[in-house]
Order: sequence, then C-alpha cells, then structure tokens
Amino acid sequence: MVSGGTETEVKIRLGSAAGMAERLAAAGFAVSVPRVFESNTLFDTKEGRLARERMLLRLRQVGGKTVITWKGPERPGPHKCRPEIETKVESAEAMQEIFGHLGFEPGFRYEKYRIEFTQPDKRGTATLDETPIGDFLELEGAGEWIDTTAAALGFSPADYVLASYGRLYLADCERRGVEPGHMVFASQR
Repeated sequence: MVSGGTETEVKIRLGSAAGMAERLAAAGFAVSVPRVFESNTLFDTKEGRLARERMLLRLRQVGGKTVITWKGPERPGPHKCRPEIETKVESAEAMQEIFGHLGFEPGFRYEKYRIEFTQPDKRGTATLDETPIGDFLELEGAGEWIDTTAAALGFSPADYVLASYGRLYLADCERRGVEPGHMVFASQR
C-alpha cells in the first residue's frame, strides 16, 4: 500500500468517548476497524531538521502491521491540511535501522487506542482515539464533509482542534506542571 495526497482533518476533544460510538451509529457510521492499540514513534535528525521545516516522519505499529508516514508542512485554513505519503513496511526494526543509517533518530513516542468508523458513501472517516491525555474524535475527509459531519454530531468549528498529539501533550504537561517525556499509557512507561 502506498498512498499520497493531502490529509485534511480535525480533532474534537471529548469529555469521554463513551456515548460517541452511539452518536456515530445514529449518524449512519459503522465500525470499519475495531478498537486497536497504536504505538507511534516520530523520527528526526539530531538537529531537528524535519521539525524546523514543519515536516513529520512517523513509524506506526498497529495490529501487527507497520506503517511509515511522511507529512509535509500544514497549510493555513479552518482544518488541519497537509501533504501526506504513507506505506506499509514489513519490519519496524529494519525500518528503524534504515532511518538510523540515514541520520534519523527516534524522538517523541505516543500511544492511543483507536476505533475507525465509516459511512456507506465512504467520503470520510471518523475515529475515536483514547489517549493518555484524553479522548478525541477525529474527522478526516474533504473540508465540507468534516463541517457537515461535525454539525450532525453536535459540534461546530469552535470545537475543532488543529494541533498534533505532540503539541497537545506538551500543553497538557505544561498545564499539569510536569516534565514532558512520551505520551504513553502508564503501563508502557
């Protein structure tokens, strides 16, 4: 699998994921990927070249699969929009070794449990993410679809969160007055 194009999405912070699955079902969504654990590691050079250029290189391990993703700089607008290319690879360990030889080293790690939902027309995806810093609904698709779907679920653009999980984690650490580390569940530290 290789996919490239533009990712357009928003996050919406939830008080709790409880009840959101029922709201999604009432809006015509069905589970397309059952609840699964994700482990994500971001890579960059020692000098932080990718972060400086507002790019991201991620290795994701989910459900026995490994996916490598590159994301380019975000474009301004009401939704988080940026170029994205991703592909499945056979071995996370081999990919990490390749990254090392290319001058990339592991940095921030974050984890989440995710359930993915789609509607029959498959114009977009809704995901419920349970993270160590709270639960989020993520809507990904064309901007108009995101706005229409958010409204149908009782949300407005004022509820949109465009920050990455990394930025949200740093803000959460600052709010709590703790030293940032990795956004992982307590059992994984």
